[in-house]
Amino acid sequence: MADGLLDPSTVRALAAELDLRPTKQRGQNFVIDANTVRRIVALANVEATDHVLEIGPGLGSLTLGLLEVAESVTAIEIEASLAERLPRTAAERLPDRASRLRVIEADALTINDLPDPQPTVLVANLPYNVSVPVILHWLARFPSIRRGLVMVQAEVADRLVAPPGSKVYGVPSAKLAWYASSRRVGSVPPSVFWPAPHVDSGLVAFERRPEPVTDAPRQDVFDLVDGAFAQRRKMLRSALSGRFGGSAAAEVVLRSAGIDPEARGEVLGIEDFARLAAVVHAGASDAPSQAPQGP
Repeated sequence: MADGLLDPSTVRALAAELDLRPTKQRGQNFVIDANTVRRIVALANVEATDHVLEIGPGLGSLTLGLLEVAESVTAIEIEASLAERLPRTAAERLPDRASRLRVIEADALTINDLPDPQPTVLVANLPYNVSVPVILHWLARFPSIRRGLVMVQAEVADRLVAPPGSKVYGVPSAKLAWYASSRRVGSVPPSVFWPAPHVDSGLVAFERRPEPVTDAPRQDVFDLVDGAFAQRRKMLRSALSGRFGGSAAAEVVLRSAGIDPEARGEVLGIEDFARLAAVVHAGASDAPSQAPQGP
């Protein structure tokens, strides 16, 4: 049902109906090209048995493409007028598939559980300012998500997939690597959006993999990642000195984890951070507890 997808005139008509003026604050750039929608769905490897989670469906351009293929689509939309209109758009454009759509009006960062069916694939066109927190939030809270594809600003896409040692490797790429392998699978020009953004977008595909082996809690690992990149040009013994009570103490811990204290955070993979956190965790566990004082 290719004719069910939205075209530029329909997107503009829907926006006019809702008196919608796309805002830069929420990164509202709506896809108006059906071929781009089909490309995204194909690159996301959506199958007929998948339950797709879409974040920020907007006017429904991508939602309709996902409905054509998936078993079900759950769309999370923060704006009330868009959330209210989307089911009707689906019914008008894809009447045979509209019952497979569930729309939830909410901030995607506040959702910690969903009624069944649980999502298996995440697909989203995400604005710059929330893209990384949203991806990490959903991978952390919903282990049922096995793979996904996100469309983000090109600069963010590069940062998400950067390997250790890359100039743009940092907190986003290290934390995403905890959950999944990722790769850049394409670019999207401004011309396929309305209104057209001033930058290209990038497509990032990811696939969940086993988390690194460590006895430390994930948050402890992530705290070390944050510390290592807070001043990324500093050597690790200096960057992490505040967490270990000085650079000398930091050097001891780093060497115990098999990490060069003079290295910088940008050369450490997430497995290295996990190993370092395990050493710290083991040290904390071995520390003698304070004996209760007598009367």
